[in-house]
Amino acid sequence: MFLLDFLKDLITNPVLMSACASWFVAQVSKVIIETVKYGFDKKVIGRSGGMPSSHSATFTGLTFSCLLLYSAHSTEFAISLMLAIVVIYDALNVRREAGQLGAAMNRLRKRDAAEGRQPLSDIEFEEKAGHTLPEVIAGICVGIAVSSIVCLLIFSRI
Repeated sequence: MFLLDFLKDLITNPVLMSACASWFVAQVSKVIIETVKYGFDKKVIGRSGGMPSSHSATFTGLTFSCLLLYSAHSTEFAISLMLAIVVIYDALNVRREAGQLGAAMNRLRKRDAAEGRQPLSDIEFEEKAGHTLPEVIAGICVGIAVSSIVCLLIFSRI
């Protein structure tokens, strides 16, 4: 009985559903956009980076739903806002730089292989780890739109 109540509480939690639905919409959008541009690649489904930012969408959905449900004065909103700022900053800066380093390492690997030298690494590094500003802004827009739909239309709690 406890497990069923717990699961019911999870799926009827508008904040959690806003965050999950925002992630899902962003990730599906990313797969569609990448497929239209480059053809289908199953690696895109779980890969970081790309348009729109799923990280930005998820945490914006979380934050905006807290704003809608609890107000800007709430602890829930404050916590989610700070988390969103950290995650979005990370996606825009730290992870993007890691992707740029990955691209540089891959160029070095190819150069070493072409020159007959042992590459620094035998693995291909991820080059699309972070996001550009437009990708982050698109993710934020997805998060706001989806959390508005979830809170205002599906759960009608406001």
